[in-house]
Amino acid sequence: MSVTAVLESTQEAPVRPAAPRSAAVWWAVPPVAIVLLAAVYPLIRVCLESVKGVGTQSSWLSVLSSEAFRDALWRTVAVAATSTLGCLVLGTFLAIVLAFVPFPGSRLVGRLIDTVLALPSFLVTLAFTFLYGTVGAVNAAIAGITGDQAPVLDFLYTPAGVIAAEITFFTPFVVRPLLASFSTLPRAQLDVAASLGASSLRVLRSVVMPEAWPALMAGGSLVLLLTLNEFGIVLFTGAKGVTTLPVLIYTRGIVSFDLPGAAVIATVQIALSLALYTVYRVVFARVTTRRGGADTDVVVDQTK
Repeated sequence: MSVTAVLESTQEAPVRPAAPRSAAVWWAVPPVAIVLLAAVYPLIRVCLESVKGVGTQSSWLSVLSSEAFRDALWRTVAVAATSTLGCLVLGTFLAIVLAFVPFPGSRLVGRLIDTVLALPSFLVTLAFTFLYGTVGAVNAAIAGITGDQAPVLDFLYTPAGVIAAEITFFTPFVVRPLLASFSTLPRAQLDVAASLGASSLRVLRSVVMPEAWPALMAGGSLVLLLTLNEFGIVLFTGAKGVTTLPVLIYTRGIVSFDLPGAAVIATVQIALSLALYTVYRVVFARVTTRRGGADTDVVVDQTK
């Protein structure tokens, strides 16, 4: 009887009412306010500053029609696209080697790649200067061997030097998502593909890379946005003829004290970044939807 009484009392226990929704809404106010004050408000001020130069050389028409702006826009897109392509190629190769080609010290290499994510970008440029500069270690070693005092490597202060530095710094942003994607790949799929006689290259192309495509696209999109807005590497390299939009904003706003003109270019930079991010989200959503539909079709066929 005592057990029955306990069960009845448990079943008849009143259910606690859920917390009112209005109280939960208030918890979202502080983070939203911080985002509005720290991110949205400065962007709005920049956009409003861009309309103060109407009728002057800092107006939208004057800035956008200038040759300096067109050259900077082209150089920005070219450097960002080339650096992103290099990061995708190098990052995919490194991720495949670290995930599927075991070798002594692979874990240490992975940790070193992660360490790059915590470093400021200008340190890479500084390291490049010590290594590949006109009086760097590599040129000094070559001069000691050949006896020629003229620097053999002289690419650091060119667009190629900027692209090489950006590829070195931003490749880990591609490697890390790919390694995370490879770690979730079922080992059984690789074993089945290998047992059916598929070569390693075919397994990589037909099994591994389709599963890693979302991670590769996410890493590449992030690198494209970061290289598009990169300022430290270009500035510390001091490459001649490499004037990107961030450098042009700095020149007009800090050096020339042309705040309306700098705000116009900054507004274009904001619009370009938001447009690329929107394209990435749309493409990523479509790819995810198609992959989900394909997985559903496979499950239905197996049940039949």
